[in-house]
Amino acid sequence: MKIWIATGGTGGHVFPALSVATELVARGHRVTISCDGRVDSMVRRDAPRGARISHVWASGVGAKSRIQQMWALFKIGVSAVALTLRFMVFRPDRVVAFGGYASVAPVFAAHVWHIPTFLHEQNAAIGRANKFTMRWVKTLMTSFPSVSGIPQTNIRVVYTGLPVRHDFLAAAGTALPNASRLLVTGGSLGAQILDEVVPAAVVAQKNKKIFVTHQTRPENVARLQKFYADNKIHANVLSFIHDMAAAIAGADLVIGRSGASTVVELQTIGRPAILVPLGINPDQAANAASFAKTGGGLSQEQSKFTPRWLSSTLSDLFDNPSKLAKMASKALVPNNAVTLIADEITK
Repeated sequence: MKIWIATGGTGGHVFPALSVATELVARGHRVTISCDGRVDSMVRRDAPRGARISHVWASGVGAKSRIQQMWALFKIGVSAVALTLRFMVFRPDRVVAFGGYASVAPVFAAHVWHIPTFLHEQNAAIGRANKFTMRWVKTLMTSFPSVSGIPQTNIRVVYTGLPVRHDFLAAAGTALPNASRLLVTGGSLGAQILDEVVPAAVVAQKNKKIFVTHQTRPENVARLQKFYADNKIHANVLSFIHDMAAAIAGADLVIGRSGASTVVELQTIGRPAILVPLGINPDQAANAASFAKTGGGLSQEQSKFTPRWLSSTLSDLFDNPSKLAKMASKALVPNNAVTLIADEITK
């Protein structure tokens, strides 16, 4: 079977696409992966051997000036025409889109030639590109059991989960260390609030030994190291965590933002978390709410994420190991996403 996988934009779209592509190649299918220039090097580096790579001229439309938006729409339109002509000669048996504006043109071309097409939505709220292309698709696969923003259409919705790397699957269901270990997953400009609130809240735990692993931006490493050291807090401050699966598995509690991949990684391993959605991102709010609904963690608005609130919450959780263990159990969600998605595409 000839299968076209459309992705692009960010790693959050690309990694699930590459995971599924690897599975489909292993099953003997002929796979072509299309992407835009922003992730071209990532796709070429990590694509499975035997898969073909195709470039799509596209860029994001949102949060730009009117001229930039018109230019982005023009590029998508040109790509849609080019792929429609290409599919006239090379017609895939299936097209699978993993979101992002780079997936719009392949989905449109597939619609013109009546090729069965599938969408995968990473977040618990439909993204703009997927919402636009949904009119041409019969099946939507989701990372979360419930997804908001799905238009009232006759589209079929299938809960598959979100693919994660094998090291997360290997750590699935491991027991909590039960050693008051806290992991803070910052590292982006939008995570500055974590650098401000978490250290102050940890210091307020005067009679407790909390061991902190804190990921932050490179320019903040020295300042946070000094702060923790001055306050006699055992802390490992890093600008990048190379083995995130091991870091999550080695924590009793995680504090971070709520991107789809972060939430699903927590669910795959089974770790309680305090999630602070990025205020300007409705997708993150939906992801955090979905995670909190299971009982596996807490979702807190950034405006209410204060040192005083967090200090009280940390005291409550670290004083009650059985509560953390119960949250970890509720957070755990078996991840069979790659198999389920591949089966859905090929059946």
